[in-house]
Amino acid sequence: MSSEGYFLLAGVCLLGAVALPTLLHRFAVSPAMVLLLTGVVLGFTPLTDSLVVYVPDADDRLVVEHVTEITVIVALMGVGLAIDRPLDLLHPSTWRRWSATWRLLGVALPVTIGLVALLGWAAFGLAPATALLLGAVLSPTDPVLASDVQVGGPGSSIADDAPDEVPYAEDSTTVDEAGEVRFALTSEAGLNDGLAFPFVHLAVLVVAGGSFWAGAGQWLGWYVVGKVVIGVVVGVALGRGLGAVAFRSRSASLRLAEQGEPLLALAALLTAYGLTEVAHGYGFLSVFACAMALRAAEHRHDYHRAMHDVVQRLERLLTLVVLLLLGVALASGLLQDLDWRGVTVGVALVLVIRPVVAWAALAVLPRRNPLAGGLGTRGRLAVAFFGIRGVGSLYYMAWATHEADFPDAGWVWATVGFTVAFSVMVHGIAATPVMRRLEDETTAV
Repeated sequence: MSSEGYFLLAGVCLLGAVALPTLLHRFAVSPAMVLLLTGVVLGFTPLTDSLVVYVPDADDRLVVEHVTEITVIVALMGVGLAIDRPLDLLHPSTWRRWSATWRLLGVALPVTIGLVALLGWAAFGLAPATALLLGAVLSPTDPVLASDVQVGGPGSSIADDAPDEVPYAEDSTTVDEAGEVRFALTSEAGLNDGLAFPFVHLAVLVVAGGSFWAGAGQWLGWYVVGKVVIGVVVGVALGRGLGAVAFRSRSASLRLAEQGEPLLALAALLTAYGLTEVAHGYGFLSVFACAMALRAAEHRHDYHRAMHDVVQRLERLLTLVVLLLLGVALASGLLQDLDWRGVTVGVALVLVIRPVVAWAALAVLPRRNPLAGGLGTRGRLAVAFFGIRGVGSLYYMAWATHEADFPDAGWVWATVGFTVAFSVMVHGIAATPVMRRLEDETTAV
């Protein structure tokens, strides 16, 4: 295919990316579904011969790793800017409003990792390191492909008649069932990509020949605590510093909020990620923390909407690339090692493990429904069901297989690819009608 043909193909796809969200808004079809299926169709044609990703090849895995990496950090910046609900370490009341998030992270995430790993090891005979890798890469929900069930953007949950000047930690966002579902899924996706990383590291350490019990102290102290703390501290410090400059600098030329310069968001996400990775912390956590801290500088300023819009557009373009490449890969050999075991893992995770585990985590001693952070029965069901798997899983898989050689890596790649595709289709079909029903019930009340 000529270079002109690639330009034409790219232009047509970009036009589709721009038009699809509006065209499909009323239907039970998500843009992610259409893009993935488009990639699959293109994968059966000679148009994409030079775009086929062969994951056993180290260079191709490196491409997947970096493309998915930048896609995830862009999405995390957008998620952090979009969340209206305050989170202040010095005000415990703000932590209680995140009750559903802590349950999903502290209970559902590790239990999901354990159950998927147990299924792979005990039922399907995977090596312990490979089983742990399977559980770790499939455990986090995705901030990239979950746009249909996420919050609407900066200010979307703040009432129009709310006072303009309210201290950040005391801000009271509107509370309804649909809004609580969106908040829980958005905040979970913003944090669990970084919090799954210790378990991916553990799988790499185990396959390298280390004993878990012998190295448990080092793993807990450094990979679970140390790197998390570094990520959060760097992100918060950078976000607060940039917020102070952008909104309150003595120099008018540095008060970027007054100028409306939205590229600060891109500078912030790249700086936060790069600085944290240099410091050996978790960059994903740092980007989300930086976005939250930047948002807290002037919680209700219109500047956040401008930054969020830029990030959202870039995320949409990157998502287009990832989904098309994934679709092409699915049609061009990524699933060649898939068998009934991989299908069982994917279906069980999406339809059984995630819903049951998340429901249990949210249902035990729940926060009362009328309070911020509380969910009713329908809300808990929706949050439990929409555990969307996506780009984060692809990144972790590419990173881990670049760092170490895992037994049955081809099978795990095929299982992850199938699970992501299955999740995109199932959740894409369900998102619009489920969220519309929740919103209609809220309006009726």
